[in-house]
Amino acid sequence: MLNNQENNYKNWFKKAEEDELSINSILKEGGAFSTACFLSQQMAEKYLKGLLVFYNKEFLKVHDLIELETLLIKDNSKIKEFHNDLKLLNRYYIETRYPGDYPEFNFEEAQKSYEAAKRIKEFVLGKIR
Repeated sequence: MLNNQENNYKNWFKKAEEDELSINSILKEGGAFSTACFLSQQMAEKYLKGLLVFYNKEFLKVHDLIELETLLIKDNSKIKEFHNDLKLLNRYYIETRYPGDYPEFNFEEAQKSYEAAKRIKEFVLGKIR
């Protein structure tokens, strides 16, 4: 994906904030916990892509958080500290969206995925301050 002024890092962060608002609503009011897990993956993805844009790096249109981690390692090796969070969140891109042989998602899993996404958010925001 090309890095241009129309696609700056703040726009990525704004979309991630929208995901976070929806996650909070689901956790507070109840709802589809699978959606909260999916949105947690999306939130982390958008923060990582925003950081790539901040570093002026180009990237393909991907949803694989491990691939995004690999792109960021050269500029910030500390991203490796969040590998387990990225691995956890990565599974929610598919498992939450399609029927199949996947477990039921519950509040605890939604909360755990959100906590992982928040750690990614804090890491990314700490890099641009």
